[in-house]
Amino acid sequence: MALVVICGQPCSGKSTAALCLAEALKESNAKQAIRIIDEASFHLDRNQSYANMPAEKNLRGVLRSEVDRSVSRDNIVIVDSLNSIKGYRYELWCLARGAGIRYCVLYCDVEETHCRKWNEERREKGEANYDDKIFEDLVRRFERPDSRNRWDSPLFELLPHKDGIEKSSTIILDAVSYLTKAVDSKSRDVKILQPTIATQNSRFSEANSLYELDKATQEVVNAIVEAQAQAMGGPLNGISLGQELPAINISRSVGLPELRRLRRTFIKLTGQTSLSGPPPPSDAESAKRMFVDYLNRELETA
Repeated sequence: MALVVICGQPCSGKSTAALCLAEALKESNAKQAIRIIDEASFHLDRNQSYANMPAEKNLRGVLRSEVDRSVSRDNIVIVDSLNSIKGYRYELWCLARGAGIRYCVLYCDVEETHCRKWNEERREKGEANYDDKIFEDLVRRFERPDSRNRWDSPLFELLPHKDGIEKSSTIILDAVSYLTKAVDSKSRDVKILQPTIATQNSRFSEANSLYELDKATQEVVNAIVEAQAQAMGGPLNGISLGQELPAINISRSVGLPELRRLRRTFIKLTGQTSLSGPPPPSDAESAKRMFVDYLNRELETA
């Protein structure tokens, strides 16, 4: 139903704002489920996650993948992280557009000096904080949201240092109104993002890939079952699926239940890998080749 991106400098009150917004939404009797996605959800340490660019890129990938899995017209997802790179906010906006839901940015606007002071106070209390070097680097690279950008609009700006953060704060209530207001012909101030041909084709391509993967792996399983039936329990030196594909090496009889289990595991692993890496194979030959390689490894070590 909606995607909310919390944005701000390190130690600017973003997590408090996310919690206040979630509580205010619940008290507004919102019918949608409300979920906060943050680093703590994955037990990620903030200093390790921002220690270098590969670690930071991995963090953004993990959060983005979880958002992609979670956005729908039945819930409100709140992304509680720095979200300091405008290109990354654009990626999140694209996910909302692809899902056909509402989108907004809640920005905690706090001066660097106050953020630095709050970080030091957390360190003195033994609470989660940023190392000085990492803090300064994040502050330097922060890209302030601009309501003129599609991916930063509508923009709700909180001033935590001046006004504090409460679930009854005017800005929080404005955001709640925007996220829960019924949409009709008179609702000109609420924007529902519409999927484009590009985002729809992307989803169709993924569906086609999964279909090809399912079909190709079933054909491999059928070939193994047929070859074993013809051998009548005798030894198999290799099962050929074609000149361009590797042979399936089986030194023992493999039952259909085991083949089905291996097939389900392979499809699941391929789907998980595609979230942070390359997409599933889109053609039957590639899918068969990957599945045969997987079977040869698994059956060799079984």
